[in-house]
Amino acid sequence: MSASSPVLSLTALRKSVPGGRVLFEGLDLQVAPGEIVAVMGESGVGKSTLLNLIAGLDQADGGQVAIDGTALQSLDDDGRTRLRRDRIGFVFQAFHLLPHLTLAQNVALPLVLQSVEAGEATRRATALLDAIGLTRRANDRPAQLSGGELQRVALARALVHRPALVLADEPTGNLDPETAARILDLFVAQVRGFGAAAILVTHSERAAAVADRSLTLTREGLVAHHDG
Repeated sequence: MSASSPVLSLTALRKSVPGGRVLFEGLDLQVAPGEIVAVMGESGVGKSTLLNLIAGLDQADGGQVAIDGTALQSLDDDGRTRLRRDRIGFVFQAFHLLPHLTLAQNVALPLVLQSVEAGEATRRATALLDAIGLTRRANDRPAQLSGGELQRVALARALVHRPALVLADEPTGNLDPETAARILDLFVAQVRGFGAAAILVTHSERAAAVADRSLTLTREGLVAHHDG
């Protein structure tokens, strides 16, 4: 794959909900390495659903999702699982941290699943915990953290294996403005630093402002976002 090829390509994507209501159709998008695209829109338009389609956690009714030139529709369940493990970092709204693991172990988990050597996994997890200001909490469990702290750990876990594509669902939703700004700076620096493409779903104009492009999800697909 050449450096100029898109990491993510969406072609004529269509998705409806039970009962037949169409969330969106004719959705096209290409995202280049190092590019951050913000996706905005009203609640219920399908922003989180779009992220799940891109990650292969849900299936479209039509169209194609391709990551690094590989169409998800061409992969079986195991193939999609491997692609998610190796190529995608996902920041969920609900965090999905494992309660029985320490913060350091949660952040290192994607590396463990890739069979990265234990010392290297620990080093990279520790470096990201330091970047998000939680080094002293490395041995704590998720139940001991606030919502904002959990969101920061979830972001670190999504970035630690340097994925080709980062999908972030409201990554600053539970953060105060100062912490949100810090996390956005970290997000941008990490994504650009290893040349990942990123989709940032957000309601926040401030968060969207860090993106190279800001798009609004509508029934007819993605259109250029305009403030106000």
